Amino acid sequence: MADDYLVRIGKLIRDARQHRGWTQSQLAEALNTSQSAVNRIERGNQNISLEMIARIGEALDSEIVSLGYAGPMHLRVVGGRRLSGAIDVKTSKNACVALLCASLLNNGRTVLRRVARIEEVYRLLEVLGSIGVRTRWINDGVDLEIVPPAKLDLDAIDADAARRTRSIIMFLGPLLHRLDHFKLPYAGGCDLGTRTIEPHMIALRRFGLDITATEGLYHAEVERDIAPGRPIVLTERGDTVTENALLAAARYDGKTIIRNASSNYMVQDLCFFLEALGVRVDGIGTTTLTVHGVAEIDVDVDYSPSEDPVEAMSLLAAAVVTGSELTVRRVPIEFLEIELAVLEEMGLDHDRSAEYVADNARTRLVDLTVRPSKLEAPIDKIHPMPFPGLNIDNVPFFAAIAAAAQGQTLIHDWVYDNRAIYLTDLNRLGGRLQLLDPHRVLVDGPTRWRAAEMMCPPALRPAVVVLLAMMAADGTSVLRNVYVINRGYEDLAERLNSVGAQIEIFRDI
Repeated sequence: MADDYLVRIGKLIRDARQHRGWTQSQLAEALNTSQSAVNRIERGNQNISLEMIARIGEALDSEIVSLGYAGPMHLRVVGGRRLSGAIDVKTSKNACVALLCASLLNNGRTVLRRVARIEEVYRLLEVLGSIGVRTRWINDGVDLEIVPPAKLDLDAIDADAARRTRSIIMFLGPLLHRLDHFKLPYAGGCDLGTRTIEPHMIALRRFGLDITATEGLYHAEVERDIAPGRPIVLTERGDTVTENALLAAARYDGKTIIRNASSNYMVQDLCFFLEALGVRVDGIGTTTLTVHGVAEIDVDVDYSPSEDPVEAMSLLAAAVVTGSELTVRRVPIEFLEIELAVLEEMGLDHDRSAEYVADNARTRLVDLTVRPSKLEAPIDKIHPMPFPGLNIDNVPFFAAIAAAAQGQTLIHDWVYDNRAIYLTDLNRLGGRLQLLDPHRVLVDGPTRWRAAEMMCPPALRPAVVVLLAMMAADGTSVLRNVYVINRGYEDLAERLNSVGAQIEIFRDI
């Protein structure tokens, strides 16, 4: 039992150190001790006094322990307030996690600029650190440096962190070039129903990867004499499936053609990053990618992922639902054009700036200003399609937007088994949503939102939709256990407060 407590305290200290952007050596210097001692503390291999815990907490400006269990994070929302001013879109969550996985391809130093400081990224950093990859926040905690070891230690993998992110599945593509056999914990993430990994397996078998799944682990074996002789046709045009195939192809010494590939924003960012590593990728932005891989990658690379179109949609929806005038800056317009076309047909009053280029020198950005609008329900149903269709992750925001519009809107969320069910949580806040089946919801508007206290849905985008409705509702609402929101958004409450929202973060004592 004592050992278990030491491990848990060690993880808390490691998380606090990484959040501060410090290395173990920097913490050791502040404590007047050795880096090896800090390493032992973080691994739970050294007894630690209350005085030392207090010193560590003071050094890291973090409450490592408190009297009683602090419990999960909650939000208290004073609604009915108008937003105003301007807010910047952060870098793409999905691109950042793909690039963290892609860093395993490189034997050199990788620097990623303006990485999203979100729980999904932290979980991956914990996994990378546990297998020997050195990561540290640099430039005042804005950028992330990643340096791999000569040999990865997969036996030491942090299984708890791995199981809390579905992104761990994208370790398969890079690792098959480094190891002949290895084990990975099952992928986790949002509770969105059954999501098979078989499309990943179909693609990666062409590179000699064979997977058996037992006792909560993927057991991987790699046959080096197997190579993709003919084009790989993906059985679903999924983002992570395409990324895994790209990661496998990047260090295959030859040409790989990937058909039915996703051309979505995070896939494009990954392709741009691979090009920075020296891997040529033809067909970026199309459904046929040709990868000219290289057997070894050992370069120092500096890359800036682009902005997140789903976060941009979240902020636009916040303005629409609260009837506000708000400027959302650094919007990757190529990946929101369908959404904006639908909103224009619904009557959205907005304008956009001239286009300019993101820091990756490839993605097109604009600034969008949204004004209070009288919306009408769209004639056609709202449904997602692979890019360049309406983004799958943006569908839930149309539930809140449709609730603010006059008339009935049919939302068909056909991709996930049960995400549409979570949208009916809006009924607790005064919404009128009728679940027709596990994939279809009929929304009646306009809505007179009312305050409520409720648990956060266990899926990222529906959780944010509930938060937006609370911002529109007169009175004070409470949204409990918002870890899932922190998985995908950096400091969302504080940033919304900067443009006029009133959201308080609190924990149970």
